[in-house]
Formats: sequence, structure tokens, C-alpha cells
Amino acid sequence: MIDLLTRKQLIGLAGLGSALLLAGAFVFQALGYAPCAMCLWQRWPHAVAVGLGAVGFVFPIGMVALAGVLSAASSAALGVYHTGVERNWWEGPATCASASPTGLSPEELLEQIMTAPLVRCDEVAWQMLGLSMASWNALASLGLAAIWLTALRRPRAD
Repeated sequence: MIDLLTRKQLIGLAGLGSALLLAGAFVFQALGYAPCAMCLWQRWPHAVAVGLGAVGFVFPIGMVALAGVLSAASSAALGVYHTGVERNWWEGPATCASASPTGLSPEELLEQIMTAPLVRCDEVAWQMLGLSMASWNALASLGLAAIWLTALRRPRAD
């Protein structure tokens, strides 16, 4: 099926895919799943990809597709990193998790509480089939990167 699509159609499909992922993120947010800082980081490459999809649908040049590959791959990388933080494979940014209160004075502890993020990046808020939203974003973004890469390799015939 994908072999039948032109570069323009592939670029439009990839841009639409990012738009749908963003829409899904906003739906979850409306349902009460507030995003953490790393969740928000994963949205920015998709916003760029939506813009690239619109531009690339009108002007289906290779540089747009290359930028789309990089954009989708960036969101996938952030999703993998976030998944690792959620699963305690590695440490996340200090702004995304609470630190241990050991050795803190009451004033320092109060300051830590008052400046702590509302949503922690190292806790899974929602999952399906054992995968968190960050994991699903990583997989979907890899799929979109493959579509962008296919568009990049497709000759411009439209």
C-alpha cells in the first residue's frame, strides 16, 4: 500500500499522524491526565512535524522530508528516554522527580515541596498492554519516522 503513495501523500500522511498524536495527548489532558515536563518535550517535535507536513504537502521537497525524519526521530528518542525514567532504568532530570529529603533542614524541605513539579516524570500515569504513553509515543514516532524516510527516498514526481 505504501508503495503506491507519492512523496506528497507520504508527507501529508506523516504530518497527519503527528497531528493525531498531538490530538490524542490533548484528549488525555482534557480527561485529567496532566502532562509532566518530559511529556511536553515529546509534543514539540510533533508540532514541528505537523507544520512540515503542511509545507511538504504543498512543496514536496527532500529537505522537508529530511526535517520530518529528524523531528519524528527526536520525539521517539524522547519517548524512549522518558520510558527509561518511568521504569527506573536511568535517572531523569532533577526537575521531574522528587529528591530524597534526607539531610534537609525543615526550611530546605519546605522549599523542595513548594518548587516540586505537580506531575512527576518517573511515574506512569496511564498504560495499555504494559506500555506507558511515553512508550506508545516512541513506537508511533518511529513509525512516523519510517514514513518520513520513505517520503525522503521517494522521487519527487508530483
